[in-house]
Amino acid sequence: AHPDLGAAALVEAADHPRVIAIGECGLDCYYDKSDRAAQRERFQAHIDAARETSLPLVVHTRDAEQDTAEILEAAVKEGGVTGVLHCFTGSAELARKGLDLGFFVSLSGIVTFKNAQDLQATAKWLPAEQMLVETDSPFLAPVPHRGQKCEPAFVADTASFVAQLRGEDPEQLAEKTTENFFKLFKKAQGQ
Repeated sequence: AHPDLGAAALVEAADHPRVIAIGECGLDCYYDKSDRAAQRERFQAHIDAARETSLPLVVHTRDAEQDTAEILEAAVKEGGVTGVLHCFTGSAELARKGLDLGFFVSLSGIVTFKNAQDLQATAKWLPAEQMLVETDSPFLAPVPHRGQKCEPAFVADTASFVAQLRGEDPEQLAEKTTENFFKLFKKAQGQ
C-alpha cells in the first residue's frame, strides 16, 4: 500500500481475497531522512486497519526498538491486534517483548550470516510456537546464496540453518513454522 494511505484505505484494500495481513509497517530510524512523527502516524493507521480487519500486522522495526515496543504494547492493551516481528534483527529484549504481547518472531537469511551471533543466540531460545522463517525476497539471501537475489526457495536454507542451531530436525522445524504461518495468517488457509 502507498505509505500515505490512512486506515480506511487500508481496510478497503484488505478486502481483496489475497490480502492476508496489514503491512509491512512500523518504524525505521536507520536513515535520518523521514519524519519520525509521520512514521508513528502511519504505523498507527496500520494498527487501526489491522484491528478493524482482524488481520495480523507485519511489523518492521530498525533502530526504533523502544518506540516500537511501546506502540505495540499500547495496541495490544487496546485489543484486537496480533502479528509478526518480520525479518527480525532486534535485541533479545525486543523478541521477548513481542512474544509476551503474543506476536510471532520471523527469522530471515540474516540469521545465517557470520556476524549475526546475537540473532543466532535469540533463534536458539525462541519458542517454536511463535517462530516463523522467511526470505524477505529479493533481499538478504541466506548463506550459501549470500550476495545473490533472494528467492522464496531459499527459505529452506534458512530453516535448515535455524534447525541446526537449535539441534532440531529440519523437517520438524519446517512443519512447525508452516503450522505457525497458517495459525497467524488465517486468511491464507484454503488459498
